[in-house]
Amino acid sequence: MKFVKQSLLPPGWDPKLAGDEVLKRLITVTASQARGAHDAEMVLVGNYAYVVAEVNDIRSGERANWPFIYVAMSIVNLQTLAVEKIISVAKSDQAFANDVLPHGACFVPRIIQKDEKTLRCYFASENPDIRQSQTWFTDFDLGSQTFDNRIYKAKIKTADGVFDMQPQYFYADAAKYGFKKEAKDYGMYLFDSFKVFDGKTYIAINNYVGRQNGLAILNKAFDTFEIIAHFNEPQELQLCEPAINRLPDGTWMAIIRQNGGNYMFSTSHDGLTWTRGEYKDFVPNGENSKPTFDKFNGVYYLGWQESTHINGKGRTVFNVDISQDGKNWERKYRFEAPQSFQYPTFHEHNGSIWLTVTQGSTERIMFGKLEATR
Repeated sequence: MKFVKQSLLPPGWDPKLAGDEVLKRLITVTASQARGAHDAEMVLVGNYAYVVAEVNDIRSGERANWPFIYVAMSIVNLQTLAVEKIISVAKSDQAFANDVLPHGACFVPRIIQKDEKTLRCYFASENPDIRQSQTWFTDFDLGSQTFDNRIYKAKIKTADGVFDMQPQYFYADAAKYGFKKEAKDYGMYLFDSFKVFDGKTYIAINNYVGRQNGLAILNKAFDTFEIIAHFNEPQELQLCEPAINRLPDGTWMAIIRQNGGNYMFSTSHDGLTWTRGEYKDFVPNGENSKPTFDKFNGVYYLGWQESTHINGKGRTVFNVDISQDGKNWERKYRFEAPQSFQYPTFHEHNGSIWLTVTQGSTERIMFGKLEATR
């Protein structure tokens, strides 16, 4: 008798219809004066979502050499879906109580809940071909709903020691493992969402312009990222922007964006040594954009940009597939958005999965509920 795997979805499930329903309930969380916005992340605490993104008030799009790009936080009431406050977090040349940010774009923010009272926001300050970019952080007090007006340099730990978190040290560590692409002085970001395995906080790090990928552990003080692995093969391809998770048997798996081609996958038995990237049949036609790889209530959610274009425009179709084993996948959502649906993030909180996503030509950040989980 042939075994038929039970579906995780109800009979007759329509992924596009499900995606359309989600799109209808998304709200804009960027300020009205914002002309460009991209690459949001969030933390959900109590009745609020704290959404950080890179924004600018001058033009659509985003470039690392635009010094007018800054980091902003939108505070959203989860019950009313009202944006109650938008706060500027960090911008070029800004003077804080203890330091001054150098001239350059503030790029790719990431946020984590540090403790019951504090959120920590990380961001890269960069000025391409002028200086090494630097990852900084600043803290947000949940009680007063304000940032503490101080910034600090995050650190990177490699086999050579602990340094300011700059691309040169990430590159030097990878070079010891055979990485041969050209070194870049900008483009290193905390890329994937923070994920906890066996009591340790992990995050994928990449250098986008250098096409370099690694896995790091965040220390208990939340100020140092220890690089524990690199996965860059095959180097002749343009691999970047990975998302990572662990399968039920303990295997690590990364889905990796490929500029100029479909997504590739790399695996590891211990998180330290990774296989050469390969294609998987369950992602047949991906496009160069950020993937996601999450796990909610025992079910994996794999998000990837499809190469199908609506009205000739890229990044307009995004799929979310689900699985219990990381091998057999079903399509749960298909987002078709002529104004684009790109760079989403997903987080579970109080019985619901919430998302942020970039829409337009990197013009605005949207937020809303994906689904209830109980």
